[in-house]
Amino acid sequence: MVKIRVNKNGPILIEGDGSFVMIKNGQEEKLERKGIALCRCGASQNKPFCDGSHRKINFQADEVEFYLK
Repeated sequence: MVKIRVNKNGPILIEGDGSFVMIKNGQEEKLERKGIALCRCGASQNKPFCDGSHRKINFQADEVEFYLK
């Protein structure tokens, strides 16, 4: 199962039972982790991943959860 949580005032968290595959600039990279945090404020210096910059810029947004089955 994949769980997607859009944190209040923070990143998009994606959690799963396996590993993630990211394709960026035509290159495929396997990410061996249980979850990833994706930036949604636009201020991260490590896009597409969150680096905590949302706290520095006082990003404001609602929380939402999704479950894929």
